[in-house]
Amino acid sequence: MLAIARADGIESGSGKSVAKTGNQNQRHIFVINDTVAILELFTALLEDEGYRVTTDGFEIEMVELLSRVKADRPDLVVLDFLIQDEGKGWQFLQMLKMDRDTRDIPVVVCTAAVKLVEDLQTHLDAMGVGVVLKPFDIDHLLAEIDKMWASRGSD
Repeated sequence: MLAIARADGIESGSGKSVAKTGNQNQRHIFVINDTVAILELFTALLEDEGYRVTTDGFEIEMVELLSRVKADRPDLVVLDFLIQDEGKGWQFLQMLKMDRDTRDIPVVVCTAAVKLVEDLQTHLDAMGVGVVLKPFDIDHLLAEIDKMWASRGSD
């Protein structure tokens, strides 16, 4: 049974809902979702698989979040499409892919927004973005993450 625990390293007082776990030698996954329980679940699941995890609750402006991703240089981003019931995840994905410093970071979209994914599938394929629909099986998520790294030759 996997216990879900709050991640160590939360930056208190910043208002950013940021957590960093693990050591610098592990592959680093940056998870962006506006639901704390989902962030905690991803942290527990991905740490259990040996990844270093950074999370963000999307409580800051997109430009600031992009700066954080640039500074952290994760090996992969897991991103929800619907942030605060809006398509901010899609907007942020476009920012990531248009910026020279972040466009090569693999992205897996993990979302329940099936219709939005269907509508954007051509664009997602062109950007090389993986998709995992909620509810998801951890093995499917891990397979998609591995596929993203394999397609970029970073294994």
